[in-house]
Amino acid sequence: MSDATSRPEQPEPFLRGCAWPPRDGVPYPRCDPSPLGLRLPADTRDVASIPVGVRFVFLGEPATLEVDYRTETRDLGFRGTGAGTEFVVFRGTSRIDAAPAQLGEGTVRLRIGEGSEPVSVYLPEGMRPTVLALRPKGAEILPAPPWKRWLCYGDSIAEGWCSAEPAGAWPHIVSRQNQLDVVNLGYAGSARGEVPSAQDIAGLPADLISVAHGTNCWSRTPHSSELFSAGLHAFLDLVRAGHPKTPIVAISPILRADAESVPNVLGASLGDLRAAFEGVVEERQKAGDGQLELVPGRDLVAAERLPDGIHPDDEGHRAIARALAPVLADAFRERKPHE
Repeated sequence: MSDATSRPEQPEPFLRGCAWPPRDGVPYPRCDPSPLGLRLPADTRDVASIPVGVRFVFLGEPATLEVDYRTETRDLGFRGTGAGTEFVVFRGTSRIDAAPAQLGEGTVRLRIGEGSEPVSVYLPEGMRPTVLALRPKGAEILPAPPWKRWLCYGDSIAEGWCSAEPAGAWPHIVSRQNQLDVVNLGYAGSARGEVPSAQDIAGLPADLISVAHGTNCWSRTPHSSELFSAGLHAFLDLVRAGHPKTPIVAISPILRADAESVPNVLGASLGDLRAAFEGVVEERQKAGDGQLELVPGRDLVAAERLPDGIHPDDEGHRAIARALAPVLADAFRERKPHE
């Protein structure tokens, strides 16, 4: 294979996992970047400016790929290096290569090699990167065919906290296994079932939707069981208004030992909120929503796989992926993209 450089590629045709156009210095927003997005709380908008799960996907067999980029920060916050400090390459479900990013402008060279499966290049998302150009060496690359779009709403667990790198978050494991264009709407510390998030989801094309929140409704913004139930009903009502027939998989909160039986200031333990979540979904199923699936979250991750008591480690994320991948695959199997 020749090491000659193929023509430079503009990155946009290869972009996946991003549902909105860039705006105001945020190249890959994860919430509506228009003035309508101001309806969301400031903490949600801030987290949504981090390009969680954004990646570039292509077909081809270049020996290497050079990526020109710019990063904005080294401050990775509470998530630490798990927020991503490298460009990481997968071919299909196999991790092929990685290269560290630097602050400011730079270029990384990634090994790609042979194979017919799609190649995914994940970003050092915690450094808030912008990809400026892709330069394959030895062979041209083509955008991968459109995959079915999965809108994955959740909190820091969906974002991938405590995984060693962004690609290890459970939604991205499932997306590689099932060739889904996952749009990660996981908002660390701030996913509480807000109405504007439901409206965002309702307004986007989708073949599959998952909803997994509740922990932040125990602590960060305390809810009673009644308030949480009403909020989840409203959230699902709004999502259903935009997606009357789209499969929705609802995942109740995973284990959090320090919250399971401890009431918050409004008297609800996490166990109470989980029961409320599951009760709402079961009520809606009995009312006739045959495209709504419930996955009880309590036993998805063992306690020993929660290093900080809240977030899964790499094996914990893999455990969630193993449990949810077949459920999510069955939910959309008969649908055409963006039906």
